[in-house]
Amino acid sequence: MRDAPVPLVKELVLVGGGHTHALVLRRWGMRPVPGARLTLINPGPTAPYTGMLPGHIAGHYAREALEIDLVRLARFAGARLILGSVDAIDPVARLVSVPGRAPLAYDLASVDIGITSDMADLPGFAEHGVAAKPLARFADRWAAFCKGDGPARIAVIGGGVAGVELALACAHRMKGLGRAPEVAVIDRGALLEGAAGRDRLLAAMDRYGIARIESATPVAVTAEAVELDDGRSIASDLTIGAAGAVPHDWLSRCGLEMRDGFMVVDDELRSVSHPEVYGAGDCVHLSHAPRPKAGVYAVRAAPVLAANLRADLTGARRRRFRPQRDFLKLVSMGEKAAVAEKARVAVAGRLLWVWKDRIDQRFMEKFRELPAMPRPRAPIGAAIGVAQELAAPAPCGGCGAKLGAGALSGILGGQPGDDAAVIEVGGARQVISTDHLRGFAEDPMLVARAAAVHAMGDIWAMGARPQSALATVILPRMAARMQGAWLDEVMTAARDIFGAEGVEVVGGHSSMGAELTLGFTVTGLLERDPITLSGAQAGDALILSRGIGTGVVLAGEMQMKASGGEVAATWAQMCTPQGDAAAILARAARAARAMTDVTGFGLAGHLGNICAASGVGAEVTLDAVPLLPGALRLSQAGIRSTLYAQNRIALEGRVEAPETPLARLVFDPQTAGGLLAAVPEAEAAGLVAELRAAGYDAARIGRVTEGPLIRFT
Repeated sequence: MRDAPVPLVKELVLVGGGHTHALVLRRWGMRPVPGARLTLINPGPTAPYTGMLPGHIAGHYAREALEIDLVRLARFAGARLILGSVDAIDPVARLVSVPGRAPLAYDLASVDIGITSDMADLPGFAEHGVAAKPLARFADRWAAFCKGDGPARIAVIGGGVAGVELALACAHRMKGLGRAPEVAVIDRGALLEGAAGRDRLLAAMDRYGIARIESATPVAVTAEAVELDDGRSIASDLTIGAAGAVPHDWLSRCGLEMRDGFMVVDDELRSVSHPEVYGAGDCVHLSHAPRPKAGVYAVRAAPVLAANLRADLTGARRRRFRPQRDFLKLVSMGEKAAVAEKARVAVAGRLLWVWKDRIDQRFMEKFRELPAMPRPRAPIGAAIGVAQELAAPAPCGGCGAKLGAGALSGILGGQPGDDAAVIEVGGARQVISTDHLRGFAEDPMLVARAAAVHAMGDIWAMGARPQSALATVILPRMAARMQGAWLDEVMTAARDIFGAEGVEVVGGHSSMGAELTLGFTVTGLLERDPITLSGAQAGDALILSRGIGTGVVLAGEMQMKASGGEVAATWAQMCTPQGDAAAILARAARAARAMTDVTGFGLAGHLGNICAASGVGAEVTLDAVPLLPGALRLSQAGIRSTLYAQNRIALEGRVEAPETPLARLVFDPQTAGGLLAAVPEAEAAGLVAELRAAGYDAARIGRVTEGPLIRFT
């Protein structure tokens, strides 16, 4: 009897990509719970390891060195990653709210969102200051500040260990850049009050000439100063907020039991009011063992949280979390030296920084070097060839899963067809097209958005305006109570994308299958003569509306070799409609003579279709082709989509292209790719400028020629 896929029956949602959740994801990847879907929600594709933040500010680490790549980690764990910010949890209905999405249902949820050092109540801080937490905005502001010149006037609000550590790091970095640092630390009380290493840290501040502003309360922040309650004005071109642990305010409005804005959890890390919600890290208050906010507790909580989530999903016994009473504190001193403190005893020196660096690097190695997962084995008695197929790379999603041009050539009679069919109804002309995608990610809503954009591409390419859409939804096997929630996510996403383009979703069909597959049949109104593949003329310019590389980036993500930022940029482009770009290119006075959307056959294949239908050739300058972030790097690393080889073989004898990583990208299958248009040469510059003004990475990439050959140079 054949083994059936395990049906999904439970939803586990992790809110926030903090240290605890990152470690839980790692453990889940090595030992998942069959039948449970794991979802991680985080605002960005990476999460910072805060222990290395001062070292980054001081210039000892690149930003990438302290970022946990959540896209890669989610792929390893087989988890759905949602890039968004949670604004509410309903613990009664068991729903998580992310703006722009349908509510996310959960059986179990866990919260690990950390804290912020934002100072929303301080006038002017939002406009002119920057909080040390969360990292992303701070790191961006710091990078921009480091590119300046002249004296570096910096004010740090908050005279605790964290604020002083950041001030030392800022002074060290500015000194290394040859800028005269003018750094001040401001506190309403005494600096480093109660810290065991106070004398050593104050001495380090003196060596860097950092001013101590004590017993003073900031009352306003301007672009050039911090105003104090005693009338003084502290000059500052960069004001950093590091004044203690401030909880995120949305969590306190969720109906969970709170203490001073922090979620109260018990000794099993469960909410004391709603035990289906767990919590860890700086955003929680440990009711059984109150502790100060420190990353060490988040790291130590990870095995317990992972075990208890598993226990609730499988019916096993939960564990208790027993945080240690004290721990070693290592504080960097700007240069590569550190203060170590434990049990009220403090020492300082360069060897302690080496020790701190080793501890930090050891933690980050857990995410840089994820354990290799075994490939699936062929069943006993399998047919010859099954083992070879299983040993090959897993098939790509999106357009990388489509049939190649060679497989379709017999069906199409060897001739390229236009992007959509034109039909006449009552004197009006419409176009109709259908397309579907194999899921390229674990998030149905993300796939639905990209599939909707992708399905409209054929309508736009013919110069028509999309009107209506029918959905085809195939969901993996799951419990009946989950089907409606999944379908709601898909249709909400589809209506958002289609609705923004004036398209009504009029219905559709759904079924269950082996995996997520989504598609749409779209009709459009044709108010002009259709733009076909056959209108290109020698001398026309070739315009591409946006970058290529979705296939190689998605393949790289599957192999955990694409960075989170690269993948996020690709997802964002795939989910961005091109109706305004199509309107620009189809405008009657300067319309494209031929146009297509670049999808499964790649740039070379779809250009080949235009050239074959028009009886022309083309020359394309490779350096002019816009690329998605990471596409060239991944191509240089040998990453290929599974459709790449078929695309290249199908064009043998018709296309000349060098054997280079850049040239290989023109055969890369695209999902929701750009519009490729042949336009009169005199109109090219104006059209590109108009597309760029509309936000597209458009470019003139080449020209149409007399001969049948297509050359990429």
